[in-house]
Amino acid sequence: MWDLWWEGRPSAPGLWARCGHEARSCWLDTARHHHPRDAPSATAGTTVHLDGRHITDHPGFHCALGEAVNGPGGYFGRSLDTLGACLRGGSGAERPFTLVWHASAVARSCLGATPHTDFGRTPPTDHRPPAFEELLAFLGEKGVDVRLD
Repeated sequence: MWDLWWEGRPSAPGLWARCGHEARSCWLDTARHHHPRDAPSATAGTTVHLDGRHITDHPGFHCALGEAVNGPGGYFGRSLDTLGACLRGGSGAERPFTLVWHASAVARSCLGATPHTDFGRTPPTDHRPPAFEELLAFLGEKGVDVRLD
């Protein structure tokens, strides 16, 4: 992962996809560190295209989303908390916007489909990452119109 960032923020899309789970987490830390403060936001109502072919884990979801919103090496959160903060503005996309999630079946099969019965009302107690359906619900609640492709 470090070799990919050695000379600065990557300019080619999808480089994070060749990294394993732990390296993707490091990728997110590095992307956050290189993310400009108060990045210009896309206009509300814009459409963002998420390449879901390599979303096989939660760090991969956040890597792909950061890239979709802010270009290669882009950052747009690394957890639901930080994603929520990014969705409040100044991080690349202004709500409401449409997210077209291409190859969403990959994430649906890899991220799990069984949500907490009380998701959104009380924090989960088992410390597991959100299931695919929970990600969709979270984004919808935050003003993101998700279209699965």
